[in-house]
Amino acid sequence: MRTEQPQMIRLSAYQQPDYLINETHLTFELYEEYALVHAQLVMQRNPALDTNLPPLHLDGQELSLQRLALNDRELSADEYQLSPYQLSLQPDSEAFVIDSTVRIEPQNNTALEGLYKSGGMFCTQCEAEGFRKITYYLDRPDVMSRFTTTLSADKNRYPVLLSNGNLIASGQAEEGRHWATWEDPFKKPAYLFALVAGDLWCVEDRFTTLSGREVTLQLYVEPKNIDKCQHGMDSLKKSMRWDEEKYGREYDLDIFMIVAVDDFNMGAMENKGLNIFNSSCVLAKPETATDATYQRIESIVAHEYFHNWSGNRVTCRDWFQLSLKEGFTVFRDIQFSADMNSKAVKRIEDVAYLRTHQFAEDAGPMAHPVRPEEYLEISNFYTLTIYEKGAEVVRMIHTLLGEKAFRQGSDLYFARHDGQAVTCDDFIQAMQDASGQDLTQFKRWYSQAGTPVLNVTDHYDPQQQVYRLKVKQSCPATPGQPDKAPLVIPLAVGLLDAKGRDLPLQLAGETQASIGTRVLVVTEAEQTFEFIKVTDAPVPSLLRDFSAPVNLFFAYSTEQLVFLLKHDSDGFNRWEAGQQLAVRAIKALMADAKADLSAFIHALGAVAQDPTLDVALKAEIFSLPSESYLIEQFTQADVQAIHQAREALRLQIAVQLKDALWTRYQSARHISQEVEYSAQADHVARRRWQNVALSYLMLTELPEIVLACVDQFEHADNMTERFAALTCLVNSSLCYEKQQALAAFEREFADDAQVMDQWFSVQAGSFLKGGLGRVKTLMQHPKFSIKNPNKVRSVIGAFANQSLVNFHQADGSGYAFLAEQILQLDRLNPQMAARILAPLTRWQRFAEPQRSAMKKQLQRIQQAEQLSPDVYEVVNKSL
Repeated sequence: MRTEQPQMIRLSAYQQPDYLINETHLTFELYEEYALVHAQLVMQRNPALDTNLPPLHLDGQELSLQRLALNDRELSADEYQLSPYQLSLQPDSEAFVIDSTVRIEPQNNTALEGLYKSGGMFCTQCEAEGFRKITYYLDRPDVMSRFTTTLSADKNRYPVLLSNGNLIASGQAEEGRHWATWEDPFKKPAYLFALVAGDLWCVEDRFTTLSGREVTLQLYVEPKNIDKCQHGMDSLKKSMRWDEEKYGREYDLDIFMIVAVDDFNMGAMENKGLNIFNSSCVLAKPETATDATYQRIESIVAHEYFHNWSGNRVTCRDWFQLSLKEGFTVFRDIQFSADMNSKAVKRIEDVAYLRTHQFAEDAGPMAHPVRPEEYLEISNFYTLTIYEKGAEVVRMIHTLLGEKAFRQGSDLYFARHDGQAVTCDDFIQAMQDASGQDLTQFKRWYSQAGTPVLNVTDHYDPQQQVYRLKVKQSCPATPGQPDKAPLVIPLAVGLLDAKGRDLPLQLAGETQASIGTRVLVVTEAEQTFEFIKVTDAPVPSLLRDFSAPVNLFFAYSTEQLVFLLKHDSDGFNRWEAGQQLAVRAIKALMADAKADLSAFIHALGAVAQDPTLDVALKAEIFSLPSESYLIEQFTQADVQAIHQAREALRLQIAVQLKDALWTRYQSARHISQEVEYSAQADHVARRRWQNVALSYLMLTELPEIVLACVDQFEHADNMTERFAALTCLVNSSLCYEKQQALAAFEREFADDAQVMDQWFSVQAGSFLKGGLGRVKTLMQHPKFSIKNPNKVRSVIGAFANQSLVNFHQADGSGYAFLAEQILQLDRLNPQMAARILAPLTRWQRFAEPQRSAMKKQLQRIQQAEQLSPDVYEVVNKSL
């Protein structure tokens, strides 16, 4: 058992740093068995504090101190104190210089924090607190310094030496070594530091800013991946232009670099001028990457680039303010992706993900506000609440202020705080000052956890031609927050007449009406909105475009939902009507296997036949709610019953709409065979609709459809169609065709790590019987490594999060397996261990015997010796 508990960090205890670091000069000597890090820190007493000189405490972990000097004087061992986490000494003046040398072992760093090796490449990941594993430092985001970095290494093994900023010098050294010095002119916190050393090839391009400056763009990859760079480069240039036009933000250095690495805990990192990317998030070509991967790359490249201003030039004062940079930047990358693709489909995809995963987080033991009050391990707070809900909070500000005022607010924010480490309150203040709107009550979104609930009822008075919407808001209790105050909630609504047209909307007290969507601002626990001059009883379209991250309840009849599915002008709410109908159908089948589903299936048929409806939207409407989302609709979920009912509904849709789906599949597939692959939105939409149709048709296993699926797998010229066909085969009972396809896929892509991740995940995530056995077999595959985060996600993660009917077997074997992997991973990579633990944390959501079996495995993990703070925090909060 652990003998000491990690220390709780609290927002209320924040204090300014006693000392500042004005300049940081680093020299890295990189060798195969170790690295020497020489650091010179030009420091001073923080002028905002008292003049007395308290002890200096520098953060440091897993460092072997070789040398320490204060103002060029070597310190003896009795002049400083070392602990496993800190170096302490007493400065003798307000301004001073610390020189140190430490020895570290990057090749043994399996946690992938700080400086480590990925294959034959040195690279870094310092957010949130990885820099302290490189050298002794004030490793906190409100200490900003100008960095100069020199790297030296063997020239043959590591011909490319990179760091932040601009290259100012380079040269040859003795014994076949060489060196390079980089200077970053902008002050930054240590978490934005980066270096890379390796045998890399480079794709180079240029970008001219709106002011006429020319920027060099470089994307570094291993030689085998040089043909997968173009989409990443194109995405970068689109992002740079969009940020100039949308937010007025130009890039500030002479060079912008991206490096792709295979071993990375996250998707990517926005280090100043040198972004380090997980290979899966930047490398693509049509033969190896799906449309979803193309869009994901475009979004992530944009996200990391946008951080140059919303995160780098203006950064966080402390880690409690993490959503200040992440929520705002996610909102910006969502805007960008919507502009590049289908706005309605982008919104649907984002909301589906939010409601399935972030709402579950809000309803579970790890629930926390967008700005948390406390944490044990900051790595555990890189959560969907910080990122996705944080983005929704920014989106609501955008909705309330409007496009023009929001832009004025962001301009003021960047101008006022450039080069500073600030708080969420500073962001809100800039928005408030620019717009003139009082956002005091709105700030509760940052401090209150949980998903708010809106209960809406309506009443129509035909004599007075008045339509009333009564709105009640509430928020369930969450850990440490039993009671909640009313929030500011923008509720976008429309009213439809009998022909499905938007009615003019005029609230009581207004002098004129407007047609289309109105945003009602809900600020009280209970509020009534009165529309006048409504000539007939309307059908309300509520929470259009998902205008707030809430659970909305309104007693729609089945007929009203079908009406909205067919007619609503808001694409999101057409999809939402279909989702609600699907949930009702699945619940009906769980209660009665012979339930009448004709209304829903007939409505889907009308969607399939509608020539005016966007093809991308059709595909989304036909995509049923995931099993993960359905589980959240029950207080005590029966996973097996949910799975069986959902599959039964899919089969009924496939059988009853077979002719319509088959016609549309053949038409779309014919076009795919005739035109060259393109990642443009209309091509993506066609392939998505084609593959959704195929996934239904394959449930019939009719010979002509099986032949079409095999043909698509064998002859598709792009991974989108090929992988969709493989997925259909893997989840069918067609053993021969399935094994043939899997073997062919493996032979062709055995040496492509990113594609093999897809091969692993499609099998690990399959819902067919025997899932645990398949996963254990996959883990014996020579291409699997538990030390690689992508492999862990594609096998263990896919099993626990996608193959739910197998993971939640009544005997608890899936839970025991996951617990074993967590305990093993915790010794190698605590961040990954804590992240794959998430499926067990929701144990209270499930019925017996799953509930007790999940809790048992959490208790097993809790009782293990020497748990990391990452896993310790998640397990204890869960229990």
